[in-house]
Amino acid sequence: MANPVRIGTRRSKLALWQAHHVEDLLHQAGLATEIVEIDTRGDQILDVSIAKIGSKGVFTEELEDQLRSGAIDIAVHSAKDMQSELPAGFEIIAFTEREQMHDVVVSRDRTVRLANSSRPRVIGSSSVRRRALLQAYYPHLQVIEMRGNLQTRIAKMDAGQCDAILLAFAGVHRMHYDELIVEHLPLDRFIPPVGQGSVAIEAATSLSPERRRIIRQAVNHAPTEACLLAERAFLKTLHGGCSIPAFCLAQRVGDDCLNVTGGMISLDGQQIIKNSLSGSCPQAAQLGSRIAELTLEQGGRAILQQIRQQRGE
Repeated sequence: MANPVRIGTRRSKLALWQAHHVEDLLHQAGLATEIVEIDTRGDQILDVSIAKIGSKGVFTEELEDQLRSGAIDIAVHSAKDMQSELPAGFEIIAFTEREQMHDVVVSRDRTVRLANSSRPRVIGSSSVRRRALLQAYYPHLQVIEMRGNLQTRIAKMDAGQCDAILLAFAGVHRMHYDELIVEHLPLDRFIPPVGQGSVAIEAATSLSPERRRIIRQAVNHAPTEACLLAERAFLKTLHGGCSIPAFCLAQRVGDDCLNVTGGMISLDGQQIIKNSLSGSCPQAAQLGSRIAELTLEQGGRAILQQIRQQRGE
């Protein structure tokens, strides 16, 4: 390709890490690149929860405008920030190899442990899923809403707004804050949201087939893609975005099998719905969709209705 691949990204340090990671993969394939930094609504509005802004496209809409116009070739996103259904004219063409998927507790105080009820602790999180899980498993904790990029949240913690923050290991590790991790949370309890740990590559469907093929060949990690196809089918069947307390994790077993666990938790942490299914990788989307159907049948529909009523939707 004579022209460089133009990579659109948010301006946060973590988003730029993701963009440079994809750029490195493209360079390894012999492709020239250009990184284009773009502000999104989710980055501009930091004093309101994502759920209140509206989760649909909160971190992607402005990048999609640039894809549509042809100003950029691809947009790089954290896969967990991607809405379950993309607008017409857009598609995800690749997923990078996944980092470890679990959540971690970050604090300056090395004595912080979520299970320790002898000292009252304030825990910050921007995730409705994490806040609900904290209420379910550790009701003695005070949990507060905390938004902003990783550096902003750590600064808020340092300013005394909370004792610790719940975050994805992947972001903490990529930003080299591993020394602040005081606890690694188990995947069987704190099941991550759809896509956590992977980077998604979005393109307009008008991108030339040859350019699409070359970019996908350089970036896509097939084992990760199979897992995320299952997880995203789960979220699509729920008609959910990143502002609902849902979780889903697909893991490879052997060469051609997937174990998929997914479900939902009520905002007060009192009701947890969880199901697991196994099948072959070609069945990935069917497995995810079926777990979503079970989730809705077992009380998830009522949880979503209650959330919409609380938000006045």
